[in-house]
Amino acid sequence: MRINHINIVVSNMERSLNFYEGLLGLRRVFETDLTGEWIESVTAQRKVNAHCVFLQPEGGGCRIELLEYRNPKGGLVPNNSLANTIGVRHLAFEVDDVQATFEQMVAKGTPFLSEPVEVPFSLMGNVRKRLCYAVDPDGVIVEIADYRNVEAETDGATASAAAETTTAA
Repeated sequence: MRINHINIVVSNMERSLNFYEGLLGLRRVFETDLTGEWIESVTAQRKVNAHCVFLQPEGGGCRIELLEYRNPKGGLVPNNSLANTIGVRHLAFEVDDVQATFEQMVAKGTPFLSEPVEVPFSLMGNVRKRLCYAVDPDGVIVEIADYRNVEAETDGATASAAAETTTAA
């Protein structure tokens, strides 16, 4: 089994595409309108009319399905943007440099819950993680994170120090 896609219901497709395509760099891989008996059956809703866009990271991987229901319209969950609200809480993206991504997104008006912070312990061996939470146009929490191998950094620093010692001798 594998994860095929994650669905996010949005209130305004254009605004959400500006966030996921424009800011995060995902690419559009499929787009259609959803109507008819099949979608009404799947969603247990009547007279469904929705616009659907699938996005995917440049290198492949799990897709994101954005759905804007034109009918029936849905509502917002009041505590949806709180990290401790029960249910699916956030979607996480790995970037090369969380600080640079944070600065680019802030410059374009993206709200964040905090600046990037470093997790105070190693993950899965010698991997360190820096992360922050952004909020998409509909209040979905979006984690932006980078990961680095501390052992590789230490080995590089040790090799540099050894080279300097050898050169000085």
